[in-house]
Amino acid sequence: MASPEPPAKEVQEAPPPVSKKEASPKSGGEASPKSEKSPKAAAPGSPAGARAGAGAEGDGGGGDDGGNDPQREEGGGDETHDDDDDDADSAIGAGSSASSTASLTDSIFNYRRLHGRSYQSTQTTDYWAPNDEQQNEGLDIIHNMLLMLLDDRLFLAPIGDAPQRVLDVGTGTGIWAIDFADQYPTAEVIGTDISPIQPTWVPPNVRFIIDDCLLDWTWPPDHFDFVHIRMMYGCIPDWDELYGKAFRHLRPGGWLETLEMDIRIESDHVALPPDHIFNQWAEIFYRGGDKIGRPFTIMHGHRMRDHLERAGFVDVTERKVKVPLHGWPRDPRLRNAGLLGQLALDQSLDGFGMYMLTEVSGFEEVQARVYIAQMRRELRKMSYCGWCMATIVYGRKPLDAE
Repeated sequence: MASPEPPAKEVQEAPPPVSKKEASPKSGGEASPKSEKSPKAAAPGSPAGARAGAGAEGDGGGGDDGGNDPQREEGGGDETHDDDDDDADSAIGAGSSASSTASLTDSIFNYRRLHGRSYQSTQTTDYWAPNDEQQNEGLDIIHNMLLMLLDDRLFLAPIGDAPQRVLDVGTGTGIWAIDFADQYPTAEVIGTDISPIQPTWVPPNVRFIIDDCLLDWTWPPDHFDFVHIRMMYGCIPDWDELYGKAFRHLRPGGWLETLEMDIRIESDHVALPPDHIFNQWAEIFYRGGDKIGRPFTIMHGHRMRDHLERAGFVDVTERKVKVPLHGWPRDPRLRNAGLLGQLALDQSLDGFGMYMLTEVSGFEEVQARVYIAQMRRELRKMSYCGWCMATIVYGRKPLDAE
């Protein structure tokens, strides 16, 4: 697709709120009710459907050779295939001046305004996705979709029964950190993000810190039992450096788990030509990520696994999982996961696309909106039996004696 020269754009900054200091969670030692913006995830063994409007038997598992392989509903192609906030303040821990990460600056509330949406900006990057209510709801839907695919598991790494210090890098709305803190009430869970979009009411053992993971981590070495990183594509210029930081700050025997999803939508039932909008959309993101120096291709092949091994991790395990879009799978759990994925993508598509199309790829705003509408129209066609690939990799920091 030909991309015209980008026009000059006005970037408006929202006025900062009255207070720019680190906010403290509500006082009291008991767990507080969660914000309605972060739906509660079920503990392992509980039906995820009761939480997300769906609940049925099914296996979202998959192996290294292609992940889960959903079966299509009758009526379109082969039946089986073998291929592989209202809370403006974040709940940040009390005692901010003594926090292990002194990261809150005056700039975090100075959101950029582009095409009617708010975006976070830091000294290291202009983040490509919005941080407003609409986009954040989509993130929470994706969280519940992933729980369905992974049989209500928040992670796959064998971290043991009593992790003490846990770090969630790029926590977003904080929903993963909150669910982990509920599941492991004796653990201290820290969620970091560049944007203060986390809820105020959280379990007493979780706190959120505004922090840019591209800057130096100021926690002690050998500190965490588990580091979790998810959906950071398009944000990281050097994945070796990021995983190296996690390695340094994990204790010997601690685990890192990282999950990334591909932009490209594929199908095992319909041949999608190179000029199909699903392929065009993916190529726009791939080229745009290369242009800004923050690739969207980290999940391709075995790159994530290779990065972990280069960082020094052992017992590295990779799992590829097909994420269905729409309600075409026969398996009830996969069907409901697909419906959630379709809902999240349909709702969040403008946010996913506008920055990359207009600020990076040279589209005029009207052009971008028309292109996004075309993409949304194709996404709504269940007959494609579309899916995208999620890659999950986890590894262990070796013990000193190893």
